[in-house]
Amino acid sequence: MVATFDTYNIHPIQEKDAWKLCDFAVANEDRLKRYFPKTLAQNLTPDLASYFTKKKTTQFRLNEEFLFTIKEQNSNALVGLVYIKELDWKKKQGEFAYAIGYPFEGKGITSKSIKALSKHAFENLGLNTLQIIVHKNNLSSVQVAKKNHFIWQETLKNKYTPPGESPLDMELYELYK
Repeated sequence: MVATFDTYNIHPIQEKDAWKLCDFAVANEDRLKRYFPKTLAQNLTPDLASYFTKKKTTQFRLNEEFLFTIKEQNSNALVGLVYIKELDWKKKQGEFAYAIGYPFEGKGITSKSIKALSKHAFENLGLNTLQIIVHKNNLSSVQVAKKNHFIWQETLKNKYTPPGESPLDMELYELYK
């Protein structure tokens, strides 16, 4: 376990999370399809989720990308995911991406997870800069950045293209050690 808060734990992804990850992806398909289409596509069946968790645990072990699960302490239910991705070890920089399940939205779980994982990234991973890249209309995600003292840096033109849509400008927020 990396962190705990309220009634939730944050863990590195494990191979045994495959079934829970599949359930999470299917239950939150509408929520994931725009900003997490690859994660969604790779977890729509138990077999796909098993392959995905094997790949992600390997990437975690090799310091290529870190995927964390947010789970309820009592039920061990998977309520959300947080990536630290786009790692640049020369710059000591990484980017957060996160998703929370529908029933857990608006409870501050994502903000508290980002706070805990920012501390972990600075103290244990040796990162000095953390980024959140978000569309300006994703107000809950903008609030996560602001609540955690990430500072707006710039608008990134045509940074992300959701499936079947035109490219979107995205907002870059950063937090420094």
